[in-house]
Amino acid sequence: MTASGDPRARAASLSIWRGPVAPEPLGGGITNTNFLVQDGGRRYVVRVGEDIPVHGVMRFNELAASRAAHAAGISPAVVHAEPGILVLEHIEGRTLEPEDVRARLEQVVALVHRAHHEIPKHLRGPALVFWVFHVVRDYAHTLEEGGSRLRHRLPEFLAMAERLEKAVGAVELVYGHNDLLAANLIDDGSRLWLIDWDYAGFNSPLFDLGGLVSNNELCAAERDRVLELYFDRPVNDGLRRRAQAMLTASLLRESMWSMVSELHSRIAFDFRAYTEENLARLARAFEEFEEMERG
Repeated sequence: MTASGDPRARAASLSIWRGPVAPEPLGGGITNTNFLVQDGGRRYVVRVGEDIPVHGVMRFNELAASRAAHAAGISPAVVHAEPGILVLEHIEGRTLEPEDVRARLEQVVALVHRAHHEIPKHLRGPALVFWVFHVVRDYAHTLEEGGSRLRHRLPEFLAMAERLEKAVGAVELVYGHNDLLAANLIDDGSRLWLIDWDYAGFNSPLFDLGGLVSNNELCAAERDRVLELYFDRPVNDGLRRRAQAMLTASLLRESMWSMVSELHSRIAFDFRAYTEENLARLARAFEEFEEMERG
């Protein structure tokens, strides 16, 4: 296999290296193939991945977001970029787990708030919008065209999305990360970093907050605390319902993302199992949303 087709060979063959390097695979990536490279006494992360139009992942956007996030003091520096390749400074630290997020809500929410409002000040060039309800509708077309095993459920998903979009209502636009997994937060011993801007784009802050709550299994009291910290005001029932609607929409999108990945991804990952896991979480979240609507 040539360097152009083998991600590890591509990572090893970059012109920026001072000498021969031996890229070490980094686990966890299901949108890119990632490597750790040591060169000249320093360590770097190499992200190998082309555009993924079915998921709205465009590498020009990831690069612009990564550069702006570094300028805002949120993310590591971009060292090198070329088509299909992004090289970043490696952050020496520990990737957070969901229990770490729950224990450090004030720090995490403060970082998210800063990212939302500071990154746009440094962003250059065209920028994407990440509107989850558009994503869901586009995924429905992709799944229908691809003959998804779950295409019989698409009318149900679209009806759900319509209800949730109405419940969310008018939104404030911020610059969202839109993939707030604990694994995208790193503690270097003195501060937190937010990494991986594949899905970055202007969005409602409720989407990132919903992802933060859902991905890290926050309880009801912790959910209220996230909203209080972010908006700096007491939480009322209206905000709770809107936040729950967006949280549910984030799980609908994640479920359909996995369904699309079942059809299109070449990454070695059990997407079918991931789909079923997220559909179960979606059902619970939608039931909670309906209970809130009933009052």
